[in-house]
Amino acid sequence: MSISTKYNPAETEDKWYSYWLSKKFFHSEPDEREPYTIVIPPPNVTGVLHMGHMLNNTIQDVLIRKARMQGKNACWVPGTDHASIATEAKVVAMLKEQGINKKDLSREEFLKYAWEWKEKYGGIILEQLKKLGASCDWDRTRFTMEEDLSEAVIDSFIHLYKKGWIYRGIRMVNWDPAGKTAVSDEEVIRKEVNQKLYYIRYTIAGDKTSDSGLQTPDYLVIATTRPETIMADAAICINPNDERFTHLKGKKVFVPLVNHEIPVIEDEYVDIEFGTGCLKVTPAHDLNDYELGVKHNLPVTDILNDDGTLNELAVILVGEDRFVARKKIAKMLEEAGHLEKVEDYKSQVGFSERTDAAIEPKLSMQWFVKMKEMAQPALDDVLNGEVNLIPNKFENTYRHWMENVRDWNISRQLWWGQRIPAWYDDKGNWVVAKTKDEALEEFWKKKHLDQSCSDAEKTGFKHQLEPFLRQDEDVMDTWFSSWLWPISVFDGFKDPNNKDINYYYPTNDLVTAPEILFFWVARMIMAGHEFMGKKPFTNVYLTGIVRDKLGRKMSKSLGNSPDPIGLIEKYGADAVRVGMLMSSPAGNDLMFDESYCEQGRNFASKIWNAFRLVKGWEVDANLENPNKQAISWFENRFNAALVEIEDNFKQYRLSEALMTTYKLVWDDFCAWYLEMVKPAYQQPIDAESYQATVNFFEQIIKLLHPNMPFITEELWHDDLFAARGEMDCCIVAEFPKGGGIDEQLLKDAEVIKTVVAEIRNVRNQKQISPKEALPLSLKVNSEIDYEKWLNIVFKLANVSQAEIVNDKIVGATAFMAGKDEFFIPLTENVDVEAERERLNADLVYLQGFLKSVESKLNNERFVQNAKPEIIANERNKKADAEAKIKIIEESLAILG
Repeated sequence: MSISTKYNPAETEDKWYSYWLSKKFFHSEPDEREPYTIVIPPPNVTGVLHMGHMLNNTIQDVLIRKARMQGKNACWVPGTDHASIATEAKVVAMLKEQGINKKDLSREEFLKYAWEWKEKYGGIILEQLKKLGASCDWDRTRFTMEEDLSEAVIDSFIHLYKKGWIYRGIRMVNWDPAGKTAVSDEEVIRKEVNQKLYYIRYTIAGDKTSDSGLQTPDYLVIATTRPETIMADAAICINPNDERFTHLKGKKVFVPLVNHEIPVIEDEYVDIEFGTGCLKVTPAHDLNDYELGVKHNLPVTDILNDDGTLNELAVILVGEDRFVARKKIAKMLEEAGHLEKVEDYKSQVGFSERTDAAIEPKLSMQWFVKMKEMAQPALDDVLNGEVNLIPNKFENTYRHWMENVRDWNISRQLWWGQRIPAWYDDKGNWVVAKTKDEALEEFWKKKHLDQSCSDAEKTGFKHQLEPFLRQDEDVMDTWFSSWLWPISVFDGFKDPNNKDINYYYPTNDLVTAPEILFFWVARMIMAGHEFMGKKPFTNVYLTGIVRDKLGRKMSKSLGNSPDPIGLIEKYGADAVRVGMLMSSPAGNDLMFDESYCEQGRNFASKIWNAFRLVKGWEVDANLENPNKQAISWFENRFNAALVEIEDNFKQYRLSEALMTTYKLVWDDFCAWYLEMVKPAYQQPIDAESYQATVNFFEQIIKLLHPNMPFITEELWHDDLFAARGEMDCCIVAEFPKGGGIDEQLLKDAEVIKTVVAEIRNVRNQKQISPKEALPLSLKVNSEIDYEKWLNIVFKLANVSQAEIVNDKIVGATAFMAGKDEFFIPLTENVDVEAERERLNADLVYLQGFLKSVESKLNNERFVQNAKPEIIANERNKKADAEAKIKIIEESLAILG
């Protein structure tokens, strides 16, 4: 089979992805093999592929492909999250374009539109993941609002309610005026904002007589960033220890513009140093003010509508947006003489992660989950190593959050999502039940708990109540469904003892972003213990944030985020995968640059061209094998690299594992091994060397497959190898297993590579043609058997002859490799001055190096704390440097 001169990613990717799907290589069913399971962090159903998804899913695919090749039953479960706030916003926007207002629709009508939108757009991101090569078990695709998963959410709510861990109450919440819903603390993004600090005069009730006998109004000044909320002020608070305001104790003041009279209260909460030392207390619009209000029994006046406009209780500027009202009220205060001054001020403001609207603290009736008891086993799992956070630098922040966990507000004022299973009668009484019939039964039990009644009476009661019964309007927080994900995707609620949940749970690895460590990962661990009695996974690989080369987080607003599909079309999926993984160590941000994808494409081209080279060799079965040492070296080099790669995988250093593979293929195999064994131009190669090379290439292809699935599958089926059956694919080929390693042989090989490199350097410096063979003399100070290696030196450096000598050769160009000295007697006179300059430069470098090594070894703290092998390595470095310095000094002495 001929092979094209260039690798065509698009052609290859479509062909092999379709083939893998048709042969069900991604699909998993429980069997006798060891399971290896990953559940995908379900992307929002509104989402399209961005660079963060690319990184996250590339890592998952590398892990799942490697496990599959290692003979494990690999199962990667895909799916999407219904994303209540984001999806509802998308549907509302779509309806608006059609001239339809959500307010004019019933809940059922709106949900019909929402499901239509989901069916049309909801699968885009999963289709895009296929372009990346994601080998998910697509037959197992789940959606957090499909019937069975929604039922699991309802069942878990009822379970926790019956346990006393879910309650309903009025609390201060984070309100998103754009989404018109409460959001959790974790969905609030804090940003530093340039604001204004307004100094407002509040008139003190009662008159004050001046020294002249005239009556003048007295006032105090309050500094605030939110003048639009003064109409909701319930009190002015002073610190009882602040002597400046002793005269205000027991007084009242008037709120500017609306002239409400409010009391002056005292509390040590007030910071004497901030602003003017006085605080306006607005219980309905600030969490700390609310707590002060409860403490001092203050009235609560909420002057904002759900959309952030001022309501009738504000009295003035009714219907105005809060930020428009801020500017207008500042002007009104100034005109009325109540504004003393305005200053620039920077402060942290919370914004909704979903809509980017400024969060409004708001008192609201909400549903909450008690978290303290559930948090403890989830904390213990991480502290005792049952669940590993990778990297472990996140353990302290995880511990702090779990030890200070707050109750979880799980209700959202939306229509898209799982509806709260609470039912109300006409008097506001309520019960929690799965269905309306069950709710009627609960109301009956509540009213007739200790009474014996006839069936007719019971039926009559239900019949009478049924028309008044209404279900809670709110839906549950999206995270209240996704915290069940590792259980619900295997139907662990629907059928708690089914074969899938028993086989695949707990899963192995979770790959996700650190920013959802608490409100998804931690909660999944809690749910695992609460509903399954054990953890949901063992390892949590936390990726970094994908940033541009300037260090900025990639975002649409900055315009610095490339289109992932565009990158795949330009460079190929394998190249983009390599580019993403090149510099993405766990937990550290990835400074992405498109040049990484170009590097990945160059790597694919290198592999392709190396394959074409080997495929083009002609074989002569009668030839002897002159490459035994080269073959032995690469076999050992491959085994050594495999140990390093496996160690990196065990520690989830996927970037380092790829770099080791990259260097093995590009440097060791292509740049060195193939050059060592390739036949002379238009000459055949011996059969033994050829077969060894083909075998090495097959191992390399398998090693590369998890990172570069498409090009490896394409080459795997080439007729260079033995004929493949239709199921004999690289995706299920056995991942390479290492053999013995001759460490001395590898060390000797590094010396030989140095010899070749130095001879090439001499050619460059002296401008000697590569075609001109050079003589070489060796003064051997080591134990290396050069007889085994000289044919490689002859071939790669074009050496005509080699002679072992006992003394330095005066007038020859000299260099060192390891402890050994090499001389090239040249026909023209050597430039003694240039040679002396070169040797002196080497001497200065080695003396500096020796000094740094000795400094380490003379450091008692280093010697006491360092591992024995590290100390031994430093001592070897010292001995090696001393030997080289001695040789250079001898060479300089000969030159005079």
